[in-house]
Amino acid sequence: MDDWRGFAEQMASLARDLLAQESVNDTLRRITAAATELVTDCDAAGILILRGGKVQSLAPTEQVVIDSDALQGRVGEGPCFDAARTSSGERQFRIVDFTDEAVRWPAYVPQARKLGLGSMMGFLLFTEDEDLGALNLYSFRPGAFTEADETAGWLLASHAAVAFSSARTHAQLQEAIGTRHTIGEAMGILMGRHRLTEDQAFATLRRYSQDHNVKLRDVAARVCERGALP
Repeated sequence: MDDWRGFAEQMASLARDLLAQESVNDTLRRITAAATELVTDCDAAGILILRGGKVQSLAPTEQVVIDSDALQGRVGEGPCFDAARTSSGERQFRIVDFTDEAVRWPAYVPQARKLGLGSMMGFLLFTEDEDLGALNLYSFRPGAFTEADETAGWLLASHAAVAFSSARTHAQLQEAIGTRHTIGEAMGILMGRHRLTEDQAFATLRRYSQDHNVKLRDVAARVCERGALP
């Protein structure tokens, strides 16, 4: 990474591009694609998150990313697995050469080497309020990533975390608005069909939700589809 001015211009363009994406998945795919474009010798990239202790791969650019994430989940170790579950301390990790004898991740490294990986880096995606997982950068060449590449990866991860968080918040807001609209429409159907007040209609939906262990928004959606409670 010699041309830092050029890199800064690319990062500025990427920041605008990320904000223009229409969904969380589109944002994540743009992040991982940018990693292969902006970080020298990055052959593949992906985002690893932990849900209930289980590994999930998001926006992988190559199958090897999915395989590596699954491997880290099975053996319970690895730089990206560590980054995704770390809320304090180290926020970035690097395996310089997979052909070296593994000390820190003895269960992961030998098997990852069989996947054809040569070197990798992992960066915690975090904002002030939340940890979002880890951005993984892979190279098929041993010793590919330099200190400068690590700095570039960290800068990319910082942009990625903000964009990821913003996209997810927007998606949650849109879902909440959609849910509110659906519930309102369902209440209107019940009010017209059964001559209920607004409070009675909402209480009816909520009682059905609780009695049948079905989410309120799903109950409302069924009422909208069928014109009555299931």
